[in-house]
Amino acid sequence: MRKKPYLIDGIIGNGRMLLGLTKNGEIQRLAWPRIDGLDQVNRQWAGFVTEDESDIHFFHEDAYQHEQAYIEDTNILQTNHNNEIYNIEQLDYVLPNQDVWVRDFMIKNISSVEKKPTFVYFSDSSLQSQRRFQTTMFDVRNDRLSHYYRDTAMVIAASAQITSYQAGKAFEQLMQNNLEGREILNDSEGVFTIDLGSIPPGESRKVSFFISLASSEEEAAILVDNAKQTGEKTLREATTNYWHMILDKREKRNIPDKVVNDLYKRSILTFHLLQNKETGAFIAGPEVDEDYDYSGGYAYCWGRDAAFIASAVDAAGYHDSVSKFYRFVLTTQNPEGYWDQRHYTDGVLAPTWGIQIDETGSIVWGMNQHYQQTKDEAFRKEIWPSVKKAADFLVSFVDLETGLPMPSKDLWEKREGEHLYSTAAVYGGLMGAASIAKVEGELDVAEAYRKQAEKMKEAVITKGWNDEKDHFNRSLKLSLTKGQYEEAKEAGKKVSITENEKGVKNYILYEDLTPDISLLGLSYPFEMIEETDEQMIKTANVIELTCTSKIVGGVERFPGDVYIGGNPWLISTLWLSIYKFRTGKKDKAIELFSWTTEHANHLGLMPEQIDKETNQPAWVMPLTWSHAMYVLTIKELV
Repeated sequence: MRKKPYLIDGIIGNGRMLLGLTKNGEIQRLAWPRIDGLDQVNRQWAGFVTEDESDIHFFHEDAYQHEQAYIEDTNILQTNHNNEIYNIEQLDYVLPNQDVWVRDFMIKNISSVEKKPTFVYFSDSSLQSQRRFQTTMFDVRNDRLSHYYRDTAMVIAASAQITSYQAGKAFEQLMQNNLEGREILNDSEGVFTIDLGSIPPGESRKVSFFISLASSEEEAAILVDNAKQTGEKTLREATTNYWHMILDKREKRNIPDKVVNDLYKRSILTFHLLQNKETGAFIAGPEVDEDYDYSGGYAYCWGRDAAFIASAVDAAGYHDSVSKFYRFVLTTQNPEGYWDQRHYTDGVLAPTWGIQIDETGSIVWGMNQHYQQTKDEAFRKEIWPSVKKAADFLVSFVDLETGLPMPSKDLWEKREGEHLYSTAAVYGGLMGAASIAKVEGELDVAEAYRKQAEKMKEAVITKGWNDEKDHFNRSLKLSLTKGQYEEAKEAGKKVSITENEKGVKNYILYEDLTPDISLLGLSYPFEMIEETDEQMIKTANVIELTCTSKIVGGVERFPGDVYIGGNPWLISTLWLSIYKFRTGKKDKAIELFSWTTEHANHLGLMPEQIDKETNQPAWVMPLTWSHAMYVLTIKELV
């Protein structure tokens, strides 16, 4: 399979199928049967055979200039391809309730002479992310191309009659303009052409393609046949109406700035693409690093990200979606009471590299936040056993020496230690559990959770504060490599060595002094320490001073960050914006918020990071957490 670019520009889908496309309208990935499913497509290219049959121009290539936008208030993506001969309008969308991807092409002849283009559609499948064992077929009687591998099938049909075709070994034959009419081969490639007839100057021709996925060729064929029979006009209208209906349910906010209001709506539409329609699980983003080249991947459900996302979705008015998410969460809880790092959206445990205790705290905090917003008593009763089990675990997961939660990975998933952000999340979870326990009538249990939370707060204030640096530490008992330990010891820092029962040494730095944007989590959203507390203000000032990106603006996670070059993140910038607003620094809050608004891409999608040198999106587009923080910031500012 070809190596695909890490950055995509647009997404479409229906909560089961998720597609990522470039700004040129080229499909890069198609996840199915879940939004975190395997990539089913290697290449699907559309283009023209030149009239002298000497060459093929695919629309996504540099022979055309490209413009792209979503159709307003929908997840229908329009890409225009223009040159001196043709204006080509391409629409891509997925049917809301069927796993059918529709591609509409309107071809206008803008030259001064009649044209007779031959339309080419080339498909190279990677069903279940396999390059081997694929079979491609062309059904002459029903005029459609199919791929299948085991229990996955893709079927492609067109609104116009197909002229020529080839199943298997198709690309080379296509480039030689020598399609042989082969009907079946155990190969991944297939192609067909359509004669569009004569197009006089100024006139247009339309052709549409229907691409379905199902567990068998027969099922996929039925989906395609039904779509073809319904027709692209009706399908597009139904899809448009569906997304308008979704937006009509949003929390209406008085947002005078049209750009901000459009980004608010785009965030809502994005949430609906990145939530599994059947289970309710949110993913961190569409997958762009499936080989784990620079990360551990993104198309998974993390409790941490999802708790923020759910809070934003609640703020946007979609309470049923949030209830569905937390019901999914109930099914993934570990028997001991905590939640593992991340899951697939069907609830199966995903690849993991260690417990991250802030996630358990965040989930319980989020459950209570949702209950407080909705006062849904049935929901409260349903979650209470899970909340109690989680809170009991959090009470037990305490280092008696420091009073903080025992060592685990931090929210950036890099460092093992006792992190102040994680402590704040656990505090928020315990206080949320106490609130629910009180409503349940379990007053002693509620008091026990509250007392444990207050003990953690006291430990943060007394042991987490660094008098010399005049700000909160990022962590206590940070695990080091042996080399880092030797350097720290040589520098006179407080270090120690412990051993487990197998004699494996753990090298520990007692205080990690690094300023980190996550320290704002002590205040927002977990409300462990007041925004106006002197220690909090000093810490926030140090974060602003040391984490503001010098060239392009925005806020980095922490000094010395090297992930994808160490760039400003949108969530970091918005986190500081919220803090500034809550402490009365409205002008600065708006400045940071505006920076984020300006760094959405041309479609209104928000990346994880902005390159600190080029000022362009640097990684993962869109990041669901970025959109969540944007909505949460709107909630604060508007």
